[in-house]
Amino acid sequence: MASRPRILLLDDDQELLDMYQEILGQMPSKPEVVTASSGARAIALLESQKFTLMVTDLNMPKMDGLQVLSIVRRKYPQLRIVVLTSVMDEQFRSRSYAMGVDLFWQKPSTMDEIKLFLDCIESLLGREEQESGFRGVQSKSLVDLIQLECLSRTSTTLRITNGNLEGRIWIRDGDVIDAASATLDGTDAFKEILCWKTGSFEILPADDKHPRKIQESYQGLLLETVQAIDEGQHQSVENGESNAAHEAASPLLPLSTVQGVEFLIDVPDDQSRDADSWAAENVPGTAAWVRETVNEFRKLGDDLQAGQLLNLEYHGQQRHITCTPGLKSHLLTGWNRNLSGDELRDNLKLITSKWAS
Repeated sequence: MASRPRILLLDDDQELLDMYQEILGQMPSKPEVVTASSGARAIALLESQKFTLMVTDLNMPKMDGLQVLSIVRRKYPQLRIVVLTSVMDEQFRSRSYAMGVDLFWQKPSTMDEIKLFLDCIESLLGREEQESGFRGVQSKSLVDLIQLECLSRTSTTLRITNGNLEGRIWIRDGDVIDAASATLDGTDAFKEILCWKTGSFEILPADDKHPRKIQESYQGLLLETVQAIDEGQHQSVENGESNAAHEAASPLLPLSTVQGVEFLIDVPDDQSRDADSWAAENVPGTAAWVRETVNEFRKLGDDLQAGQLLNLEYHGQQRHITCTPGLKSHLLTGWNRNLSGDELRDNLKLITSKWAS
């Protein structure tokens, strides 16, 4: 018996998300429909779960739909993608199809248009996946991605993350000109980044003013690095940790499976340490706010002789927010707004126990 198809629905309008989640869930194939209200949240869900199809809006704040398409099409070649937008612009349509989307559709406004849209979605879900070949502009690995960008003679900046680790690779006119990790730059940083066998990447605009620190050709650089990896010769220069430690996924990933979680930030009380995050945006600024807020409420609790601060809750129209203070770090969690107060507190207990362990 075939498993139920799973659809990821991305839009920054929560009311539209709720409406289309219900509409899509009533199709004959009875798909499971998961929603995301931001590009970062959608990408995080794709990294942790398997989906058959993604339906995305284009006009969204921070990370727009075209940016999401650029990342998703490269990382998930077999994922079918439908653009559902109110912006009917021929340039958007052309760029979307050039990125390998399966369908570009204006948001339906009548019952007949909705029925036709659902028929198209059902047809996409019913197609058998190709076992080989490429769809859109796709990269199988970080090495493949770099080769693709260089062969295309493009200029771009790649931001690579692996748990708490972050690195960047600068490409200009098809040449790798520099790389940087926490404490390394140039060739050493490039080799270290390519040793991260797991993680995710984001394509940023080119930086025409960035200085060139790598003089080798990208072919020679990749060949040398891949040979070092294959022979097990390269070790982390940054802090001497084993490759297994570098390959470790974010410790917040298990917490993301709790129902209703939209983002997570683990904020160390020590301001010199970076916060760990999952599907969150503006992490440094949010982390600073968390530290300040926890300290203020603890001070208020001392003044009122109220005892230990256990949790902070905020219930908003877009999402709910909770903050769980700890001795050495604090957990900030974003929750789906559809959770009731009781569901939120039950799930908060579950996620707190996982976090504490």
